[in-house]
Formats: sequence, structure tokens, C-alpha cells
Amino acid sequence: MKHLFLTALALSIFTACAQKDKPEIMPKEIQIKTALLPAPDDKKEGAMVYGYDEDGEVVVLREGTNDLVCLADNPYNDGISVSCYFKELDGFMHRGRELRKEGKETPEIRKIRGEEVASGKLKMPKAPSMMYIFYGTEETYDKTQGTLGDGQFRYVIYTPFATAESTGLPLKPHAKGMPWLMDPGTHRAHIMVGPN
Repeated sequence: MKHLFLTALALSIFTACAQKDKPEIMPKEIQIKTALLPAPDDKKEGAMVYGYDEDGEVVVLREGTNDLVCLADNPYNDGISVSCYFKELDGFMHRGRELRKEGKETPEIRKIRGEEVASGKLKMPKAPSMMYIFYGTEETYDKTQGTLGDGQFRYVIYTPFATAESTGLPLKPHAKGMPWLMDPGTHRAHIMVGPN
């Protein structure tokens, strides 16, 4: 009898620890509301939204009717970070999520996607493409309302293979909030505009 009790106790402790490690998945409505925080007001209603199901898998929470795709906060990461991007970037973003799920780290993901862009397997937008990011701390996140008290915006404009010479942009900012070019000359070249 004592053995059964100890086994049951050990099992309950193990289950509690396993559940503690599993992140809290927000309800669909809250995920959608939070995912739309960075979107321009005139794009919110028609934006497609990706989020997370009970198993932590990325799923479509809402189909879209315009050219914007939004991604809910990843419950496995610290802090709160949501983004919305032009739909022409969706293949590139989706491939990154696939590779991350396979256990690939950032340098390998960049290498693989670069090779796939070079081979034509992965398509990048031909014109500059916008991404809106809104991020902050979990301490100011209202899980019941989907709002973020200390949120800040960061803007990214993907311009594949752009260089300082082709854009006139600096490769690092010399003042807060100014645009600059990151990863110049590569498939993932993008203009960064950080918070002030």
C-alpha cells in the first residue's frame, strides 16, 4: 500500500512539473486581439492571423481578406512580441517557422533559406515589403484584454539584396529611431526603424 501511495505521489509531482513547463496558451480571441496590436487600423479587420493551438502548434486562427498577415505571441518565448507583415513575405516567414520546429538554430535557418532563395525554391518579394512589430514585457500584458502596457513599435522593411550603395542608407543608426540597413546584399536585407 505504501508503495502505491509513493508511486501516485511521484506521478502527481511529475505531472505538476510537466504542466508547469508547458506554456499557457491564450484563448483564440485574445491571441487574435494581441496579434493585431501592431497592424494599422485600416488593416486590422481583414488581416489573416496565425496563432497557437492547445499543443503549441502554429495554426490559422482567422482567414484574411486583405494583404496583411499577423502572428500571435509565441508562448514559448520570454516577453510579448507580435508582428504583422505583407502577405508576400508569408512563404519566407513560414519556412523559418518550419526550420525552427525542426530544431535548426538561427545561423542554419539563414543559410538554408538563403540557398533556397538562390535556387528559386523560396520566393522573396520583388518590391520593398513591410513588417510591423510590437513588443514588451509580460508584466504589463493584460491576458484578459490582450493589451500590452509598455509596448513599443519596431518597423522592418524587407528589401532583398539592397545595399548601402543602392539605397543611400547607413549600415548602423547614428541617432535613435533613424532607419538603417541590416544584412545588406543578402536575401534578407531589410531596413530597420527602431523605437525612439
